[in-house]
Amino acid sequence: MYQGLHDFLVGLLGENALSTILSIVVYSAVPLVFILLYALIAILGEMKISAWVQDRLGPMRTGPMGVFQPIADMLKLLQKEDLTPTHADRKLYNLAPFIVFLGSYAAFACLPFSAAYIGARLNTGIFYIVSVSSLVVVGIMMAGWGSNNKYSLMGAMRSVAQIISYEIPAGLAVLTVVMIAGSMDMQTITQLQSGGIQNWFLFGGPKALAGFGGAKAWVLFPFMGIAFLIYVVASLAETNRVPFDIPEAESELVAGYHTEYSAMKFALFFLAEYANMFAVSAVASVLFLGGWSSPFGPMFDGPVMGFVWFILKGLFFVFLQIWIRWTLPRLRVDQLMYVCWKVLIPFGMVAVLGVGSLVVGWVH
Repeated sequence: MYQGLHDFLVGLLGENALSTILSIVVYSAVPLVFILLYALIAILGEMKISAWVQDRLGPMRTGPMGVFQPIADMLKLLQKEDLTPTHADRKLYNLAPFIVFLGSYAAFACLPFSAAYIGARLNTGIFYIVSVSSLVVVGIMMAGWGSNNKYSLMGAMRSVAQIISYEIPAGLAVLTVVMIAGSMDMQTITQLQSGGIQNWFLFGGPKALAGFGGAKAWVLFPFMGIAFLIYVVASLAETNRVPFDIPEAESELVAGYHTEYSAMKFALFFLAEYANMFAVSAVASVLFLGGWSSPFGPMFDGPVMGFVWFILKGLFFVFLQIWIRWTLPRLRVDQLMYVCWKVLIPFGMVAVLGVGSLVVGWVH
C-alpha cells in the first residue's frame, strides 16, 4: 500500500524529497484519522451503553438520538481556557499529555489492519507494541508529579504500580502465542490463523502447526484459554478501566493524575485512553482470534473484508470493556495487587509451561 501511495505522489510531484516525505506523512496519518473517528464512536457508545445498563436514555438532545453529543463535547473542550497551575512544574505538566498520547498512538504502527495495510511490519512487532505502550506510564507519572497536587501524585503512583505489575501477566499471555507461532511479527501471527475459526490460537492454532497434525492441536486449548482470559483481565488494568481504575478513583482522588488538567490537555488524556482501549483490543484479536482473517475461512475474506473483520473484533473487546465498567465495582489497591501477583501470574506461568512443554514435545 505504501509503495502504491509513493508511486502516485512521484507521478504527481516527481522523484524528490517532497514526494517521499509526503508519502511517509500520509501513510502515518491513517491510524491517527482512524483514532479520531473511532474515539467519537466509542464515546457515544460509552454514553449509550452506560445508559442501557442503568435503564435510562442517555444523551438524546444533540442531534437525532443524541448522536452528535461527542462532537459537542469536542467543540466544548476546544473552546475551554487552557490553565496551568501556578506552582506546577510547567515543562513536565505541559509535556505529559503528549507523552501519554504518543505511547498509545505509536502502538498502532504495528497493528495489521488488513492483509494490505500495516504501518510497519517488524519481525519484533508484538515486542515493540508492549515496549512502546509503556511510554504511557512515563507520561502519567510526569502528569502526577508536574501538577504539584497530592491527589494527582497519588493517582500517578497507583497507575505506575498497577500498569507495571499487570504487564507481567499480559507478557506471559503473549508469550504463549509467540511460542506456538514461532514469530513476533503481527502480520505473520494473523496469517497463521487464516482458514477459519478452528485455526485461531485461542483453540490451539492450525493443526499443521502442531507438528504431527490431528486433533492434538486441541490439547493446547485449556492453556490458551487461560492465557486469553489473563490477557483480557490484564488489558483492563493496562488501560485503567473498571474494576482497575484506581488511578482515577473519583470518590478518593477527585480525578487522579489528570485532576489539574482542562481543555485540550485533558482531551489528549481522554483520547489516549480510548486509543489504548482499541490497541489492546486489537492485539487480543490478532493474538487469539485471527486478526483480520475471516472466521468462515475463504468466505467473506480479502483486504477490504479483512479490515471489516479486524475492526469488528476490536470493537467487540471495546464493548466488553465498556460493559464491564458499568457493571462491576472498583477493586481496592490490595485486592488489585492480589489478583495480579497471586492469581494471574501463577496461572500465566502454568499456561507458559504447559504450552512450552507441548511445543517442545512436538518439535522433538
